[in-house]
Amino acid sequence: MDAGPSHPETLGAFMEELRIMVKLIGQAPAKVFVTGGAGFIGSHLVDRLLGAGHRVAVVDNFATGRESNLAHAAGHVTLHRADIAADDLVPLFAGATTVFHLAGLADIVPSIERPVEYFRTNVDGTMRVMEAARAAGVAKVVYAASSSCYGIPDVFPTDEQAAVRPQYPYALTKYLGELTALHWGQVYGIPVVSLRLFNVYGPRSRTTGAYGAVFGVFLAQKLAGKPYTVVGDGKQTRDFTYVTDVAEAFLAAATSPAAGEIFNVGSGGTYAINELVALLGGDVTYVAKRPGEPDCTFADVRKIERVLGWRACVSFRTGVGLMLDNVELWRDAPVWDREGIERATAAWFTHLGKERAVS
Repeated sequence: MDAGPSHPETLGAFMEELRIMVKLIGQAPAKVFVTGGAGFIGSHLVDRLLGAGHRVAVVDNFATGRESNLAHAAGHVTLHRADIAADDLVPLFAGATTVFHLAGLADIVPSIERPVEYFRTNVDGTMRVMEAARAAGVAKVVYAASSSCYGIPDVFPTDEQAAVRPQYPYALTKYLGELTALHWGQVYGIPVVSLRLFNVYGPRSRTTGAYGAVFGVFLAQKLAGKPYTVVGDGKQTRDFTYVTDVAEAFLAAATSPAAGEIFNVGSGGTYAINELVALLGGDVTYVAKRPGEPDCTFADVRKIERVLGWRACVSFRTGVGLMLDNVELWRDAPVWDREGIERATAAWFTHLGKERAVS
């Protein structure tokens, strides 16, 4: 079920596609592999795959993933503790029909402070995943790309043909990882689909470590009775996309015949930070607007709707309500204030705040 034919042009290719399809629809459920499967999005994808009856294996080095994200699936998931940029993945991928590649390093400031580490994981690691997929004869790879590659777009909603303008190493390395995955697909005949994710939120998102996504920051502040630290005037908007919708997009990509394609994955809307604050309820304090951040992220999702038949189902209001239902997950998360954010984002302003030459 998890690998679709890739436009066969020869009898040999057709027979190979047929062999894969027979294997997938046989009595034994398909084995699928999720890199980064103990992470935020990865663990929700694991849940969806298990629900669809697949045998699921996960590789994670737990740099950002958590075993607790998969605790409820214990006994149903084969878990491998490994580093995609260092360990031999070929024997792990053996017998897998599909690899979902979600392992990687996120967050902006750490990528500015540790660019080599981000390049190693997001670029070299992706190359090693693709090489292992090739050696193991995997039938399809779905790559988790980032909409941050668009930088500060000119047009909204932003489609897949928009200019690529990464503003910081995280965005660059995720884009280079995407190019690597698609190139390996092109040269070595591996059906690859890349999903550019927009502002994913939901339970199990990271609660510790670097200053990061707005939901985690705000929910910890809410539990602590502290004001929300709103960047700028709060009128900037984001294409907040609920994590279970994103998991469905990965499944849709894997089961379609699409190959060598890039798809935006977004909610179909864009929502102001002030609107989020109103739904959460509470006081506000303001922090400086950051350079290199767009005033709007808004995915044009017409391509994924047309080709994969996927559309987000969870409304923003419903998603925020679900986050509030799970707010206790952020009980032990760091509580950021204005001074802490200024310290945590100092590298951001130092390196991205400089006036840039216009090419």
